Amino acid sequence: MSKPAAATTPLKWNDLTSGTRELLQGKLAGLWGATSDAEAFDSWPIDKQQAMLMLLDRMDDMRLWHLVKRVTNVYGEGGVGLQFEAWPMIESTLARRRDFTRLMANHKDTTGGFYERRRGEAVLHFLFQEGEPRTWYVHFDLYSPVHSPGSAFRHLRHEFLGKVRPDWQMIAKHLTTR
Repeated sequence: MSKPAAATTPLKWNDLTSGTRELLQGKLAGLWGATSDAEAFDSWPIDKQQAMLMLLDRMDDMRLWHLVKRVTNVYGEGGVGLQFEAWPMIESTLARRRDFTRLMANHKDTTGGFYERRRGEAVLHFLFQEGEPRTWYVHFDLYSPVHSPGSAFRHLRHEFLGKVRPDWQMIAKHLTTR
């Protein structure tokens, strides 16, 4: 995988490892009118590229990337996340996993969600909205509301009350300090 924290300029598709390109194959084409995965990736600013690579790396490490059918949006400033179409087994897969919980994972404008529970920082938060097809989102929360009382307090202080929406550089720091 490409290491996101080191990048200072946008990457090109050919800069990615063959393994990373293989994982992204077929998931980016069509995004914002791009005719190929490479065209989509190459058109993004650095924040979107790094967000994509961080989420890909983390989800692949957790054996969740295969649940993403097609990426429909990427954001790296004001939050680090993806909107995506998922394969039908995503909800049952997350529900069965001991490292995810539904506790406190829903937002008022979504139907449901799942929080990663075994990390205190840079935690995955999945959300979904009903519809056909169902719309899924995944983003990094800087601190976890479900890991420990300390991380819940930091989440409440920074993200809920402080309205902090971590960018890709903030998340990269928390991913590399673990």
